[in-house]
Amino acid sequence: MDDVLANTHEKLVSVVLNDFTTNFTEQDLKAAPLRELLHPKQLGKLNKIMNMPGFFADIEVKEGAIETVAALSRFYELYIATACMEFPNSFKDKFDWLGRHFRFIPWTNIVFCGYKSIIHSDYLIDDHPRNLYAFKGEGILFSALHNRKEEGFRRVNNWKEVSELFLPIV
Repeated sequence: MDDVLANTHEKLVSVVLNDFTTNFTEQDLKAAPLRELLHPKQLGKLNKIMNMPGFFADIEVKEGAIETVAALSRFYELYIATACMEFPNSFKDKFDWLGRHFRFIPWTNIVFCGYKSIIHSDYLIDDHPRNLYAFKGEGILFSALHNRKEEGFRRVNNWKEVSELFLPIV
């Protein structure tokens, strides 16, 4: 969900710019992973903010995600898996967010988990290589700042590319 369906990095950049004392510009924060830019104390503060109820409630949807996932749902049985165990307060926010933006995905097809190695399907589109390494189907890496140097997986940069990969040409 995060940084695949939801613009989580964009929200984190906004938090850093508005709530932290920093010399970084928005452009700086969108050019490299935050873990490479921020001090460990700032990363700790960011993790605490992410675990606060409401943090995940209002994140913007990635461009093209709703339309592409809706189209995919006509041809495939889709599941949305989110590794939310690290931030336990995110459960309700994420469930409600998915219900608001992806109401055509039944609640029975939403998986809250730790490691996504429990997912058994043909494909997994994810932004974290660690989830793809243990996956038994084909892992597809959704591009994000934190995986820009990763190789070894088919990569998609946006939902238009997902559409081109899985949907019939119209």
